[in-house]
Amino acid sequence: MSGRPPYQTIVSKRQSDFRNQLQSSIPSLKIEEEKSLNSLPPVDLLLPDHNMVIEVQGPSHYMGGDFNTRNGSTLLKIALLQKAGFEVIEIPANRLFNNDLMKPYIDQIKIRIGIPPQGHDSVSLKRGWTDAAYVTAEEHLQEQTNPAKRKKTNSQ
Repeated sequence: MSGRPPYQTIVSKRQSDFRNQLQSSIPSLKIEEEKSLNSLPPVDLLLPDHNMVIEVQGPSHYMGGDFNTRNGSTLLKIALLQKAGFEVIEIPANRLFNNDLMKPYIDQIKIRIGIPPQGHDSVSLKRGWTDAAYVTAEEHLQEQTNPAKRKKTNSQ
């Protein structure tokens, strides 16, 4: 087996699926794939108009491949990107098996770039979420970004 080049750009199937799904949800969105930013390692997906990076983290980004504890190089990469002014959204690859699992991430991205989650695909959205979308968008985001707070009930 040959040695790995320092930065490997392998577009995983999950990453492509997610990119396609995101693009079809937000047709006007500019998405660049495997983009190298200055001296930083290439990022999986870059939304250049929004300074947002989406990293699909496969098992190799975690200690022991357990999708829980990220390894040092992954943490460093994220820190460097954030320091460079990018917002980083990480998605564990094991959460991208199907479109239903991808949907919360796509909604989260829509919220962050200022697109209300109802948009064109309101038909496919679960009823109830659309009515509450504006009220709970902030809360929803907090739950997404702060796993410690994640609870099924909204007990304040």
